[in-house]
Amino acid sequence: MKEELLKVDPNFDESMFLSKADHIFIMLLDAIMERDLSSVRHYLSDEIFERYNTLVQNYLKEKKIRLFDEMNVKSTQIRNIKVENGLITIEVNLTSRYMDYYVDEDGNYLFGTNDHRIEKENHITFTKKVGAKELGSARRCPSCGNTLDINHTGVCPYCNSTIDMSDYDYIITGLEVY
Repeated sequence: MKEELLKVDPNFDESMFLSKADHIFIMLLDAIMERDLSSVRHYLSDEIFERYNTLVQNYLKEKKIRLFDEMNVKSTQIRNIKVENGLITIEVNLTSRYMDYYVDEDGNYLFGTNDHRIEKENHITFTKKVGAKELGSARRCPSCGNTLDINHTGVCPYCNSTIDMSDYDYIITGLEVY
């Protein structure tokens, strides 16, 4: 598994990858609580973005806020690595703990678990292109050529093009919560 990955990405560091996976997962939950996915858009495939953006839009329409209080990641482990068709795919099991409940826009409790943390198993698939450039090389928008801060939102502030982060780093292409 890992041997195939190291052939195409000799700089792969498992502990750095797992730390990044935890960070992106927490950022996604934070973005859901904020009801604004713009800060994580560039870490999500189109399919995953559409799925979670639909949820967020429904929360806005229904005037409710989903909260993940006392959130943390208990453990993260790689369960599978594949290198095929020009893509590196890493499947991760991430165990998270948090209170998961909803409030209205005035902060009034609606429903959910707000008195103790619950544990969830998250199966997350990360993908990037073989031969992806270093993130530092993404200094200019490929659409309009203007200077970028790709770590900010992954959207060019000049032409509003979304940068395909899989050209530079891993993005979430699958996410199932159990």
